[in-house]
Amino acid sequence: MRIHIKIDAKGITIPFDHQQLLTGVIHKWIGWNEEHGNISLYSFSKLEGAKALKSGLFFEQDSVFFFSSVKDELVKKMIGGIQNDPSMFNGLQVKEIIIEEDPDLSSRELFFAASPIFIKRKNGERIDHILYDDVRANACLEETLRTKMESVGISDQTLRIRFQADHPKAGTKKLTYNGVQNRASWCPVIIEGKPETKLFAWNVGLGNSTGIGLGAIK
Repeated sequence: MRIHIKIDAKGITIPFDHQQLLTGVIHKWIGWNEEHGNISLYSFSKLEGAKALKSGLFFEQDSVFFFSSVKDELVKKMIGGIQNDPSMFNGLQVKEIIIEEDPDLSSRELFFAASPIFIKRKNGERIDHILYDDVRANACLEETLRTKMESVGISDQTLRIRFQADHPKAGTKKLTYNGVQNRASWCPVIIEGKPETKLFAWNVGLGNSTGIGLGAIK
């Protein structure tokens, strides 16, 4: 299930490095629960509609982002949390929640990034950050998604995922979280598999760190 969260943002400027603030709001709305510290079976997109200025990201109009999960009860917790306290940060305030039921994805394979897709893997003593044009990227995407599927008892031998590296919108984005700068992929993804597998990915996101707002797809 996915909810689209409309935000009263007109005339507000927020920091470029606001991802930690947005994640904190999500956790406030969800409340302390078993999701913290476990495999994240949810994802959320970046805030839409901001214009980059020297002072930060400025909203000329209102903004919107979405939150998705394979757990309907988690989405309901999110809705309840927003209704209890719609405030966000820097003056942003939720004004409307729109519920989107799970779509039929049986004939669809191309998905677009709604937040940067982040892949990391341990390589000896270091951590590699793997981008869409790395030969390891597609295998890592599939590995992470299969791990999440297995955690809820889902299996699909037909699953195949790959970045569409030759797409004109393929590229990367810099991201900062807790003061650490990283670079992640901003690239469309092709997902082949059962409709329920594609729906699972649509809800939980792809790659690592979906619990802090990375890897959401639309």
